[in-house]
Amino acid sequence: MIASEPMTDPMRRARRNVVVLLIAQAVMGAQMSMIFIVGGLTGQMLSPNPCIATLPLSMIVLGSALSARPLAGFMRRHGRRAGFVLACGAGALGAAAAATGMMLGNFWLFMLSGLLTGVYQAAQGFYRFAATDCAPAEFQSRAISWVLAGGLAAALTGPLLVRLTADLTAVPFLATYAAIVGLNLFGPLLFGFLDIPRPAAPAAGSPAGRPLRELIREPRILVAMICGMVAYALMNLVMTSTPLAVVGCGFQTADAANIVSFHVLAMFGPSFFTGHLIARFGATRIVMLGLGILAGAGAVALSGVELGHFYAALVLLGLGWNFGYIGATAMLTRAYRPEERERVQGLNDAVVFSGVFLASLSSGGLMNCMGGSAQAGWNAVNLAMLPFLVLAGGALLWLMLRPGEVAR
Repeated sequence: MIASEPMTDPMRRARRNVVVLLIAQAVMGAQMSMIFIVGGLTGQMLSPNPCIATLPLSMIVLGSALSARPLAGFMRRHGRRAGFVLACGAGALGAAAAATGMMLGNFWLFMLSGLLTGVYQAAQGFYRFAATDCAPAEFQSRAISWVLAGGLAAALTGPLLVRLTADLTAVPFLATYAAIVGLNLFGPLLFGFLDIPRPAAPAAGSPAGRPLRELIREPRILVAMICGMVAYALMNLVMTSTPLAVVGCGFQTADAANIVSFHVLAMFGPSFFTGHLIARFGATRIVMLGLGILAGAGAVALSGVELGHFYAALVLLGLGWNFGYIGATAMLTRAYRPEERERVQGLNDAVVFSGVFLASLSSGGLMNCMGGSAQAGWNAVNLAMLPFLVLAGGALLWLMLRPGEVAR
């Protein structure tokens, strides 16, 4: 009994933090599916040019890319709790600014509000890393998966809130953004229960970790960042265009919300067992499976534009993201030293969200300005996946074939 006591406290703390972060993913995370359902449609209503209708969504991702490393540094100095609370404040201000832009009919204010929302999105990306901070090594993959499983609830509540709020006001979707403000205000209450000690200041002479240039050249770090970026960017590329494609092909906003809901369920549903699959088969094999499923999503999307095609493609897109992104995260957490944790995490998410920004920026142009029809634009979006899947697949295959490298 005495021999088991050292493990008891770390596991109790780890499980408590997983529960808090899972709830955060479920409640505050709902805002991201809400924004991706209505953001492009709102941008289309306000935009002076349909080719930049999704630019407000791109600004969210740009805000995430710009804030990821500073936010990681802030958390290193002040702790995870302070960083997450700060990000909830930014999310509330971003939604309030978006609502103001909608009331004024000001596309540029609506667009710039996304930078603040992006700070929240960057912080949500750190939930998965925070789950591993106090967790024993054998529990870390499951902790990441379970925290991301909170997205299941977000997949249900986000689209439901859109359906309940979309037409409550004369300005469409204004009440949706008001609901997003309320979700962020719940954050400071929830994070009061988070039990992650503030990092201690490094002692004189303690190891500082490898230089940034050396970290980037570490094969497992480099390939994990490439695969994580490609998985997330391609998911964002297609999901951003989905409401525009669904409505453009003659279906209703409610259909788009339902399709996104199924997509987000597929993104997070497998998280209950993804960690077990990684432990059994290795992270690299799970990432390769995820890339293959993403390719399948593109193939289904190119085969037709009936509702069934949209549902099937978006479900596959979610599954591919889950295996690719969680697998890449697991690869990354095993590739750096403890003293390098925040720097590598911040660098990784800056790289990931930079790729997602470019994908989001391209999404509206491909969808609205390629071929002259919704179907042609949708085909262009899905064809754009191919070169990036080849890049990630090639990098992963190179890593797996390296001498002495095993599928871990």
